Amino acid sequence: MSEQNAKDATANGTKKADPKNIRVPEQDYEKIGLMAGIEIHQQLDTKEKLFCHCPTRLRDVSEKTGEIKRYLRATESEMGEIDRAAEEEMKKQNRIYTYYEFDSTCLVENDEEPPAPMNPEAFELSLIIAKMMGMTPVQQVHVMRKLVIDGSNTSGFQRTSLVALNGRIPCIEGGAGIDSLCLEEDAAQRVEGDIFSLDRLGIPLVEITTAPDLKTPQEVKEAAKYIGMLLRSTGRVKRGLGTIRQDVNISIKGGARVEIKGVQDLALIDEVVRREILRQQNLIAIRDELIKRGAKVLKEVYDVTELFRDTESSILKRAKCILAIRLQGFNGLVGREIQPGRRLGSEISDYAKKCGVGGLFHTDELPAYGVTADEVAKLRGFTGAMPEDCVILVADTKKKAQCAIGQIIKRSELSFEGVLEETRKMLEGGSTAYMRPLPGAARMYPETDVLPVNLPTEYWDNLVIPELLTAKEERFVKELGLDPALANNIAFSVRCGLFEKAVKNGIKPALAARTIYATLREIKRDGADVAKISDDAILQLLTAVEKGEAAKEAVPDILKAVAGGADVRKAMEEISPSVSTEELSGVIAKIVTERSDFVKAQGMRALGPLMGVVMQEMRGKVDGKVISNILKEEIQKVLN
Repeated sequence: MSEQNAKDATANGTKKADPKNIRVPEQDYEKIGLMAGIEIHQQLDTKEKLFCHCPTRLRDVSEKTGEIKRYLRATESEMGEIDRAAEEEMKKQNRIYTYYEFDSTCLVENDEEPPAPMNPEAFELSLIIAKMMGMTPVQQVHVMRKLVIDGSNTSGFQRTSLVALNGRIPCIEGGAGIDSLCLEEDAAQRVEGDIFSLDRLGIPLVEITTAPDLKTPQEVKEAAKYIGMLLRSTGRVKRGLGTIRQDVNISIKGGARVEIKGVQDLALIDEVVRREILRQQNLIAIRDELIKRGAKVLKEVYDVTELFRDTESSILKRAKCILAIRLQGFNGLVGREIQPGRRLGSEISDYAKKCGVGGLFHTDELPAYGVTADEVAKLRGFTGAMPEDCVILVADTKKKAQCAIGQIIKRSELSFEGVLEETRKMLEGGSTAYMRPLPGAARMYPETDVLPVNLPTEYWDNLVIPELLTAKEERFVKELGLDPALANNIAFSVRCGLFEKAVKNGIKPALAARTIYATLREIKRDGADVAKISDDAILQLLTAVEKGEAAKEAVPDILKAVAGGADVRKAMEEISPSVSTEELSGVIAKIVTERSDFVKAQGMRALGPLMGVVMQEMRGKVDGKVISNILKEEIQKVLN
């Protein structure tokens, strides 16, 4: 059962705007005291994982070679405390299933063997990134354990290391700080529910955390964009869906720090910030209104199963147990929207869902969804609810309903605190839902199986910083004469290195850029699997075109053939066989002679139409420039 306010229809059937398409208006962010920062988690493209020698490639779940079932428990920190986020996760008592593959996982991922020493390639790359951001390195790097028991780490913790401190983001007006850079192992990938695949577990990633210096939603977006550009400038980070993850930390005056996980879409980051600001403002307003009304959460639980024995609500009809509580003075506030598609009822429902129920009903939204006005009146009468009160229902098995009603009482009481420190997940469109409390200091403790890594000063001094992609873009325009838009596209392309290699080998920059960026995109849209086209194959084809061994016009078809498994040379011979100058001249002379009357009538204007005829005849076997030169000569002969 879902929290019914999230549906597209109101109780009277009126259509509502799709929350995904709503854009929250800008505000005076200085006045509301916005403080924001981001955490960026970027996978590194290394040969091996961080603490073992397994490759860093992902496998399809269908390729699994085994599975393990386990339960995870939270452990106490050195201070004798259990982290609040881990403690809440432990309440689920879920059995965790993990899939593994023999060629991409080992005993380390399965927590059956101690970790190997830290991967030196990943360590060096993390230092290069830190140096690019002007950070100060830590002279001795220690590995820590970060408590994580949601099933994504088989050991119950994630290994992480503080590598550098105190960097800067130059693109933000007035400057913005980078607090820290950590090198850590990535978590296992969730397949579904409590099932995880271990191939991703252990892939090295850097976690870059900014200071809370970002004062507008646009600055958050610009900071994320800049750091992403800087990471890609190394040419040694993984690309594609899921390889970079962005978390946003937000607070306003009178609110609290909230961490929003999994903001994948860069274009949505500013909207996420605006929506969180709106959520915190509305929660503060609701708190103030509750206090003004003298509202209370009455903890008496009512079993109202019999009241809905003959209900038309399919959800309530099939439930074994229906429980209710009365919230004194909450009327109209549980159903109040706090951000697009979300209400206070949604926040309460998030807590209830931790018990396995689908959601809840409340009288701010009833009668609706099969619940009649008469049933609502009986419910209010049975619970003693006054007009200023709100009644919340939850329906499921008795065990789940009892657990959920306890969580509903807990979250309703927390409404008097306004904004809570918590970790939230992003929903489609930019709104968010509760995940767990913010973790505290108790989640970190030392790793005893990995020795510290020393960083000599001379090692740091000798690290070479790569050229930024923005600098490459400018250089491609000034030195290679590329169009600015094409220069931007190729500089930020995953195959930028191939482009530079092609130009170094004598390929014309425009030809190389158009082929590597535009042509590959075009044939991908046509269904070609461009991932199967190697850099060497593209370079071989471009070299052949440059030497006149293949026509530019045939490049798309040749690349499609290569994507289908053909050899480059064989594809060239079949699609663009070499044609001698004599043979080409003969074909063109024949075409011009057969159309001599047209040529005499049109003069040199005949070049365009005849060019099309010749190109069709040659079918991409000859470069268009060569055809054009010979065709001009033949037309001149007829005109003279």
